[in-house]
Order: sequence, then structure tokens, then C-alpha cells
Amino acid sequence: MPTVLTGATVVLPTGTVENGRVAVEGTRITRVASENAQVIDASGHYVIPGFIDLHNHGGGGASFTSGSVDDILKGIHTHRLHGTTTLVASTVTGDMDSLTHRAGLLSELAEQGEIAGVHFEGPFISPCRKGAHSEALLRDPDPTEVRKLVDAARGRAKMLTLATELPGGLDSVRLLADHGVIAAIGHTDATYEQTVEAIDAGATVATHLFNAMPPLGHRSPGPITALLEDERITVELINDGTHLHPAALQLAFHHAGAGRVAFITDAMDAAGFGDGRYWLGPLEVEVADGVARLVEDGTIAGSTLTQDRAFKRAVTVDGLSVEDAVTALSANPARLLGMADTIGSLEPGKYADLLLLDSAYELKGVMRRGEWVVPPQLG
Repeated sequence: MPTVLTGATVVLPTGTVENGRVAVEGTRITRVASENAQVIDASGHYVIPGFIDLHNHGGGGASFTSGSVDDILKGIHTHRLHGTTTLVASTVTGDMDSLTHRAGLLSELAEQGEIAGVHFEGPFISPCRKGAHSEALLRDPDPTEVRKLVDAARGRAKMLTLATELPGGLDSVRLLADHGVIAAIGHTDATYEQTVEAIDAGATVATHLFNAMPPLGHRSPGPITALLEDERITVELINDGTHLHPAALQLAFHHAGAGRVAFITDAMDAAGFGDGRYWLGPLEVEVADGVARLVEDGTIAGSTLTQDRAFKRAVTVDGLSVEDAVTALSANPARLLGMADTIGSLEPGKYADLLLLDSAYELKGVMRRGEWVVPPQLG
């Protein structure tokens, strides 16, 4: 049904409009509302674009790496309930046969419009910075094997995280760039100089900056410095209060600017589901008080974050403006994915992916492609 939201504070690419309106017809935002449109008074609320998550391993008790199609759809829906209207499904390190099979399954869901594409996190990462990945399954980034994963995704591979300092790393970055796939530097033990080389070769994203890489040092500036200082790099940040201290997040914003930050969840199965025991690939994870850690050694194992929490924390704890938070959660990811012509902002002709938030930044409605996933709760 055609819909018009009126009286809201609307966050647009050109600025925030008080007492604004957004008209929806079918799946798209329109300039003019239909005469028979349902009018919803959204006074006292924000209307912002739907969140876009570049890096997400699952949710709702379901894994994108190992779950069935129904499981994956359950995980996608869980994140939609929390405002993520577009996500890239991320895998974790596995053997090549499992990963190519998974890529084929996920590519079908991308073709159906359920996900935006596939992100391979591993197996081409450093054993020194493996995080919650099985060391026994890690391998150097052989361009032939990288190409095998890209081909298995049938044009739906969006990003691949790799430790570019490993043998074959730079050639793999060039291959990814040539095929229109984002080369992301992460789970890396690279030096500053090696990271600069990778950026020059075509890498454009820092996978969860600060995490799973050497810390910033005054004599060994490492990858963090190279990634923050280069305007070609967009940095992922996990804003859950566990992965990053607020000062580290503010440091990234200060040096990269709002236009080069993308908030991600790096969520695993427990997101939107609860504490308990889970599996992340072949590794067992214990989630307690919302924090996921490997059972074997206590390493942080992804997050249980949802993007509505990341947004609220950005504004209420980290001191970001609503506009900068929207840029990091919507506009920048859309640009990186090459989808800014259809999603990422509230403009006529784009998909009607939008969120309603109250004055306390609590989620009160989710619309995706013109349909309410979470009906407005404006009482």
C-alpha cells in the first residue's frame, strides 16, 4: 500500500530535515505521494535509511557458514528485525571444498535478493592473527584458489579478507581488484610498509580495524597507521563496546573521517538469540553476557551485535552525530558494494529501505522494499 511518513526528522544526504516527509510507492521512495496513500504521523521520530552490514556471519541461532537455507533465512530475518535491510553473508575459514559449496548456496540467495553477496573471511589469513579461525585450515593466498572461491560465488562475491603479507597476497589482491571484488586487509601481521604495498596493489577495506592485527606502535606503526592514513581505505569498526574502546573508535573517526568508516556487526549465530554454546565453523564458542569467546582459549569469537545497538551506541556513548552514524551504517557500505544507486540513502527512485527511531534512538519500525518488517510502533 502506498505510504507517506510525515512530521518526522528525516536524515537525507543533503542534511537533516525537520518536519519532513517520505513517500513510498511499491518498493521505491517517490517524490509525490499517491492520493490513496496511508498517512503515518511520525512526529517525534527519526526516519533514516536501513542499515547495511558488510560483515555478518549469522544470527537468530543460525550460521551463514554451516546452516541450511532455512537457517540462513532465519538469520537474515533476525537482523532485519534489528534494522539491517541489506547484509553481506560472511563465511569463516574452512576447507576449500566446503567453502566453494557454501559460496554456491549463498550466491543463490543473493540472486533471489535475500543477501547482497558473499564475503570470504579466511582461509587466507595469518596464523599469528587468526582470531576465531581454525589454524589447521589456514593457507597462503594462492591466486588460483582465490579465483576458485570467486568463481564459485557466480558473480556474487563482494569481498575477501586476506593477510596480504603472506606469499601470493599481493597477486591475490590484484586478482580480486581485476574481478571487482573488494580486497580487505585483515587477520594480518603485516608491517606498515607491507600494508602500503597492499593498498597500492588494490586493497580498499580494513577488516575490523584494530582487531586481529598488530597494535599501533611509535616505532612500528603497523597496518593500523597505514590503513587510517590512506584515503583509498574504508575501515570496518565493530561498535559493541567489547571489540573497541570508545577512544579507539573516536581515533578512527578523527583520522579517517565519517566518509571512510563502515560499522559492521561481525555477528555470529548468537546475535538476537542469547547466551549459550555455539559453533563458529569447527570451533566451539561460549556466549556469556552477550560476549562470544572460544571455549578452548577465550579468544573473542565474533560478536552478538545488531546494527540498531551499534547505531544507538554511536550516538549516545561515542558522541557521533546522527548524520555521521547514518553515513557509517548506510551510505558508506552502499558505496563500497557498488549499490549506492539503489540503497544507502532516502532519495526518490531508491528502494524504500527505511527505519523509524524514537527520540531515544530506539528502533520503532523497519521497512524493506516498501514492506513493513517491523510495523510502526508510534504510541
